[in-house]
Amino acid sequence: MVELVLPNDANTLGNVLGGRVLHWIDLAAAIVAHRHCRSETVTVSLDQMAFLAPIRVGQLAVIAARMTYTGRTSMEIRVDVTCEDLMTGERRPTSTAYLTFVAIDKQGRPAPVPPLILETEEERREARAAESRREARLRARPEHRPEPVRTPEPRGESEHR
Repeated sequence: MVELVLPNDANTLGNVLGGRVLHWIDLAAAIVAHRHCRSETVTVSLDQMAFLAPIRVGQLAVIAARMTYTGRTSMEIRVDVTCEDLMTGERRPTSTAYLTFVAIDKQGRPAPVPPLILETEEERREARAAESRREARLRARPEHRPEPVRTPEPRGESEHR
């Protein structure tokens, strides 16, 4: 996926907004997830990421996404962002992110996803690293989810007096 950075994408310094980059990352990952399982998917998490270099107005943001891991219902997608200077063709990395998506069925419940077919040693290495990241994410989850906030029932007219 390639985006030309325009003034409406940028801050007052002429650098692309971080939120815009996050939007492009989420879109690229969503496309990979959807294509893999051919069902609806939702973003579950985005691992920590840093902006290593700015992307300036007039440059290209080149967004490359690929599947790194599949679980029963979840998928991890790696997204690499580079900037390209249109005048020189020079490219430099600007950020990398790992996103977790879950496939959902028509009722909005998690749905099984097809396994990822690993063909190269690099893909197998990345999948092992993805399993480690998944285990770390699971360990970081709170043991108990908080109770949902309940809205109090409206009081009757007589209770207000």
